[in-house]
Parts: sequence; structure tokens; C-alpha cells
Amino acid sequence: MKKLISMLCTAVLVITPMTNVMAEANAGSTIEVRANSIATELMKNYGVTSLQYAIMDEGKLILSDGVGLHDKASQLPVDKDSMFGIGSVSKMYVTAATMMLVDSGKVDLDQPLTSYIKDFKMADERYTQITPRMLMNHSSGLYGTHYGNSMLFDDNDTRNHDELLLKLKTEQLKSTPGAYSVYCNDGFQLLEILVERVSGLSYSEYIAKFISNPLQLETTKTPLDSFNRDQLSETYWPGIETKMPVENANILGTGGIYSTAEELTEFAEVLMGKRTDILSKSAAKAMQNHEYRQGIWVSEDRNSFNYGLGWDAVELAPFSDYGITALTKGGDTMMYHASLIAIPEHDISMAVLSSGGSSIYNQMFASNVLLEVLEDQGIIDEIKPDQTFTSPVKVTMPTELTAYSGLYGTVGETLNIDIQNGEFKLPALQGGIIPEQSYVYTGDGQFTSPDGSVKIGFVKEKNDKVYVKVMANITLPGLGQMLMNTYDYQKLEHNALDTATTEKWAARNGSKYYALDEKITSIFYLLPSMLIKNLTVDINNGYANGTLVVDPDNAKNIAQIPVMNGRDVFDLQFYTKNGAEVLIQNGQEYVAEDSIAPIFGGKTGITTIPSSGQARWYAIDSRSANKSLTVDSPESGGFAVYNDKGEVVHFSIASKQQSTLLPKDGFIVFGGKAGDTFKIHLK
Repeated sequence: MKKLISMLCTAVLVITPMTNVMAEANAGSTIEVRANSIATELMKNYGVTSLQYAIMDEGKLILSDGVGLHDKASQLPVDKDSMFGIGSVSKMYVTAATMMLVDSGKVDLDQPLTSYIKDFKMADERYTQITPRMLMNHSSGLYGTHYGNSMLFDDNDTRNHDELLLKLKTEQLKSTPGAYSVYCNDGFQLLEILVERVSGLSYSEYIAKFISNPLQLETTKTPLDSFNRDQLSETYWPGIETKMPVENANILGTGGIYSTAEELTEFAEVLMGKRTDILSKSAAKAMQNHEYRQGIWVSEDRNSFNYGLGWDAVELAPFSDYGITALTKGGDTMMYHASLIAIPEHDISMAVLSSGGSSIYNQMFASNVLLEVLEDQGIIDEIKPDQTFTSPVKVTMPTELTAYSGLYGTVGETLNIDIQNGEFKLPALQGGIIPEQSYVYTGDGQFTSPDGSVKIGFVKEKNDKVYVKVMANITLPGLGQMLMNTYDYQKLEHNALDTATTEKWAARNGSKYYALDEKITSIFYLLPSMLIKNLTVDINNGYANGTLVVDPDNAKNIAQIPVMNGRDVFDLQFYTKNGAEVLIQNGQEYVAEDSIAPIFGGKTGITTIPSSGQARWYAIDSRSANKSLTVDSPESGGFAVYNDKGEVVHFSIASKQQSTLLPKDGFIVFGGKAGDTFKIHLK
């Protein structure tokens, strides 16, 4: 769930100069002034609505503060007890829990996972090679994430957890276990199940008994725990004025824990091997191993990603520039964002939690402030200035590099790279942080962006696959720089299709498919890209949404891209149900748009959730467009409305409102329990 920079990142970058703020901070004599200045700027210009941070040094808090309001209605400010979702920082808890079982001799990291989860099976026979270590270092070969019904409003339904093993039984692996590391949420869901099976406790009970209670953590909870939800800092969504209901990330091992910045730094003491009553020094040290080196990896360059066990990075830049080992884990839910940085050698850690924004912003904030701490303590002499860049000087390109022209793919798309006269163009990268632009050849096999901050290379790895390597130095005003070295695209071969297959997939090109299995309490109804699948078919090359077409109704994943960009892959399978074409992706069903009937145009009507419990979608045609809709919903039901661009214009679960105006050429979806009936009024 680190993505947001990937699929769960809802933040939008707003680039605003911060020269005055930084000057004021530098003029101040305390780290507190610097931290508060950056935090305030995050509130002003980076989509943050509230933020909390804490620094612990040798077991003592040296800074704990926050900005923004915990509760707008009462104007109550954020304080040290305000709770936030910590997203994928939760992975450090399930990793620590597993390592505690290693300490007690109950788990061996390098034994097959099937030794501990007897009913874990997959359609790919290589699944028996998966070990707990591979789950922790992201090298299991699992497809990535089963997002279905994972992020819910005021709903702690465990179906995502309960159905995972069943869904995996019919699925393949994208690579041989251990071949390379690429971010994988499902691996930590399996670790959650492992902890439950080996300990005999529910995961929430295990965390409480063996982590929260010994550390006297009062606000470290899961959605299944009983606690005062008013302690959670409020969250908001663009375009909706009222606060959002409580967000439950019901994938507990992957991203479901709530906490505070202070308690997260307390837990960091465990992760750094300072609380041997909970976790041994050897286990904490093992978590810091450079696990990414065991398989294919982008490079040994300075980076923000180099996986350990659980950790996103075990040699985080820019700390590595000073010879200091810093560990980091970031996390994003739909509403909350978190970053934890730990420096074991000096027993220093910092946690930054926010409502709104991004874990990337929080990490850059923490890096800036921790460098100030290290300088203040004399651990480093001075903070190095940010790197500067100049426009590239184009040189003559060796002709053999033109061989890298051709078809490339990543998860969800294909593209043609055409290298001519030492230049080529790439679409936006890193979730749009790097814009669409051209790159020119500047020597040493590298192509450079117009501002000089991004370099592109082509690498043939030991698996004989050719990758597009992106070496980016990302600058965010006021937050500094972040290094991201990744493989973004994989070279593909032309896939010839027979006539019948070509005709079937050509007819689907540009089609949309709408989610049937997502609970109406799902936060994804606010993010239509998670619910509506747009199908783009590269018919000339034989691919659809980046997958390899194999027959008229099936396409399979082909992406094997390490680090981050090869995560959350999928297969596509189509079948016909009740005359409608249905897409199956990651175990979830989606119905074709051309099978969705218009909602009635009269004054009143009803719709009922079928016995399958699947959602009911309707099109808004000329008969119902621009009319006022009022719905009498059952207690377990709700509805959402989208315009012709696929943007949400109303979601009753979030707004608590039962009336809205229907947009022309939009769609409406009703969801609830099987048999729920909705009374609909149009005016």
C-alpha cells in the first residue's frame, strides 16, 4: 500500500515555492521551528488537512507536535493522542510478529509457507517454494494485491481476509519465488494468517498481547479492536464538504493499524533491537539485511527503495551519503498517510502521520528534520546542499542503441519507444511526478530529460529481459529531493493473433466494465478508477491493458518488473452471464457497460439487490438526466452517482445524503445486502 505513488495515492502534487518558509526555518535556532514550518507548508500546499510527528532519541521523546484540526466542528487541534491510520507501516508489525515467532522457534523463515498454512494452495505448482522470508522481502512471485472489499467506511467486514486463500487457489504466480522483489501486499496478508495459525490467536489479539501491552501502547489498534473512534483525526475528500466516516483498512497485516506518531516511535525501538524483551537483537538485525540483493534488482545506486524484511529501504538516501544507515517504511490508505524512519546506530527514529497528503511527502519531511537532528548532535558536520541540474548536451548516439526501439509494456499498458536521432519520448512517470517529455542521448548509454534531473537507460538483465531504467532525482519545493531508481517498462515481443481472437478483442477495445462485487461501504466508490475498468486493446501487437492475449476470452500477465512498477498485475478472463459479458480480474466480477440498462424515467420505482449480493448499475439516459433523485435506502444499503467522465458526483455512504441531481450520460449504482430494496423517486 505504499502506492500512492501508486493505486492508493489520492494526493495531487501542488508545486509551490517555499523559499520564505525555509529561510525562516533556517533562521530559527531550534529543530522545532524547522519542523513546524515544513509541517505548516504541507498543510498549505500539499493537500494535508492535519499532521502529527514525533522524534525519539535513545528512548526519549525530543519532539512531539502537530498541525491542523483533529475535529473541525469543535475546532479541536491535533494533539499527541490523535490517532491516524498508518497504512503499509502496518507491515512492520506483522513482520515483527513473525520474527517473534522465529525467536520462539515456532517459525523458520526459509521453510515452505505450507508448513504453517496447510491449506495454502495455488494453481501454479511453484507455490510450494514460497517461504515466509519471501513474503517479507516481496519476492514471493504473487500477483500483488486483492483490493476487493479491503477499504471500507464504518465497516470492519473481514471478507477480504477470509476469502484470500480461496482466491489464491485458482491463481498463477508471475515469477519463480525468489527471482526478484517487487512490492506485494498479499504477502503480508499471508503473514497475518501465518501468525494466527501458529499462535492460535487472532491477529488483533496477538498484536495487543505481545506488542501493545508490553510497550504500554494505548492507541495502537486495528479496526477489529474496541476503542473510541472519536480519537481518529478527521478525514476529508475533494468535493465533499463534510468529514468522511471512519476508514477501516481491513487488510490488517498489510495496512490496517491505527496509531500515533509517539507510539510509532516507541515501536521503532523494537524494530531497532532496543527492546529485547519483545524482539531479539538478532531478529531486528536480520530485518535490516539487504534482501533485495538476492534477486534481480535495478542497481546499487543511491535509492529510496532497497528492501529488507518488511522495510522499504535498509539503506535510505540521502542518509547513505553520510555513511549512516537509515531504515524506512511508508504507508498510504485512501485517507491517511504515514512514514517511519529509524537510524539504529544512533537509536533515533521519527514518525510523521497525516490526514491527506502522501507518505512520500511525510518521508521527505522526516528526512529533512532528521538531518537537522544529526547535524545538531554533531553526528554529521553539515547538511549537503540539494543537487543541481543543467540542461543536457546532446551527443552522437551509437547506432546499436536503436535496437532498443520497439514494443514495451508495464502493468496496465503497452507503448512503442521509437529512438530516432538520439531522442525518444516517454509518457508521465512515477504517478505523474515526472511529466511526459522527450529524452536526448548524453553518453554512457543514457538519455536525459530537458531539465537534467531524470536519466533513462536500457538494461538487459540476467533473466534476458530488457528493461527501461529510470534514474530520477525528484525535487518538491520546500521538501527537498528524493531519489528513485526503478525499472518502469519491459520490452515485449509481438503476439500474433488468429482471426477469431482478433475480432473478439477488437470489438472490446474502448469498452468499460463496472464492479459487481464491491460492498457499497467501500471507499473505492469515491475512486471510480478502482471500480470501472477501461479496456485498451493493442490489437496490432496482441495485448490488452498490458496483458498478453491468449485466446478470444483470456489474456494473461506478462510483466516481470522488479522494485515497484511490476506490482499488482492481473489476468483478464471474460464469460457471458444472463446475456451480459462479464470480466473477471483478481477474483472480482465486472459487467460490460453495454449490458447496463437505463434507470426508469418515471416518478417512482424500486430496485432490489439480487440473491448474489452483487451491485446494481443503471445508465442515466435522456429520460432521467437532470432530474432530482431521492432514494429511500435500507439501513445496509447506499448508492453512488457518476457523471459522463466517470467522476463521482454523489456517494450516499460518505455524504449521508439521500438526494442528488442526475447528470446526463452518467451512471448510478446501488449496493447492499441480498434482498435489499431501494425506493427511488425522480422529480
